[in-house]
Amino acid sequence: MTVQGEKLLRDELSQLKSVKRPQISEAIKEAREKGDLKENAEYHAAREQQSFTEGRIKDIESKLSNAQIIDVTQIPKSDKVIFGTTVVVVDENNKKITYKIVGEDEADLKKGMISVTSPISRSLVGKCEGDVVNIKTPSGDIEYEIIEVMYV
Repeated sequence: MTVQGEKLLRDELSQLKSVKRPQISEAIKEAREKGDLKENAEYHAAREQQSFTEGRIKDIESKLSNAQIIDVTQIPKSDKVIFGTTVVVVDENNKKITYKIVGEDEADLKKGMISVTSPISRSLVGKCEGDVVNIKTPSGDIEYEIIEVMYV
């Protein structure tokens, strides 16, 4: 996991524990005050939300306790693609595309962050600036030339 990914998970965990949990507890308390719990939709919705939130808290805590945090800025810089690096590639149409190789939980293609386990990442990792990479994807083969590797 990257340093940024760890920070995002810690922020989410803090939000869930300090804001969401008390809101749900208050909602359950208010729903209980309304009487019969068997037919109280607000109560059941709040309990369901509580269950989801507690599950997410446990999931995040587990991920953080088992995570290996990689700070790419502390690694000696080279032109080699590794986990955490940002890679600028050019496709067959001379279109520049920038990817940051991150952990599975951090991946967001819209932001150019791809999972280290994705076909594109697996094809790029270990390659260097100037290398041409042929990537097999479900939509067909793509050829990229790596033009820049950044350790940021």
